[in-house]
Amino acid sequence: MLSTGRASIDLNADLGEGFGRWRLTDDETLLSVVTSANVACGYHAGDASTMRRVCALAAERGVAIGAQVSYRDLAGFGRRAMDVEPGELAADVAYQIGALEVFARAAGSRVSYVKPHGALYNRAVTDEAQAAAVAEGAALAGARLSVLGLPGSALHRAAAAAGLPVVNEAFADRAYTDGGALVPRREPGAVVVDPDAVVRRSVGIATEGRVTTHGGGTLAIRARSLCVHGDTEGAAALARRVREGLEAARVAVEPFA
Repeated sequence: MLSTGRASIDLNADLGEGFGRWRLTDDETLLSVVTSANVACGYHAGDASTMRRVCALAAERGVAIGAQVSYRDLAGFGRRAMDVEPGELAADVAYQIGALEVFARAAGSRVSYVKPHGALYNRAVTDEAQAAAVAEGAALAGARLSVLGLPGSALHRAAAAAGLPVVNEAFADRAYTDGGALVPRREPGAVVVDPDAVVRRSVGIATEGRVTTHGGGTLAIRARSLCVHGDTEGAAALARRVREGLEAARVAVEPFA
């Protein structure tokens, strides 16, 4: 919250999710809407030229840069379950952050937070060993990076134990179970596609701290950052509608980092 009592929230999206000549996310448009950019670091998507371009655009527009780290899974877009030894995973996380930091600094900015992607994000919600490896990798990268993730997750417990700030995240366009987990993408209704519903959910999260679950219940959720996925159809237009809806509800949209 701001000192005036006005609600505030960060709006983040996954960016730089391309490879070579192939592009998935509308980075230029999204960077005119969001306040934080989760930049793919080459393991699930992204390459050096893409990271450089997105960091330059983000720095130019005052958007915070975050490292979106992943399992090494380009073919599966980082969404396939993998079992990586914790020491190796920690090194992989640090490596990805370091690669992005080069381009962030070249653009006059810095990497200010880390967020796992896809299968790693979901695994780190409950898997203490994988969560600890992500936190170790973030700490190994050499900066006191904030860790963006689900409230109450193993990832946040591990990050706090490593002395890293934690930031609660909610999803405007993903369905929740009654227990507060994300509904798996393979299940019907896991992704909320109705723009009006996404805007209503966003405003409810920011102003009331609650969201309707997949089963029709009400889930209390305290979030400092709200994610709109950059790889869904019409993501840029949807993100703009979400921001406009938040601002119409007198919610300040501003970066957490």
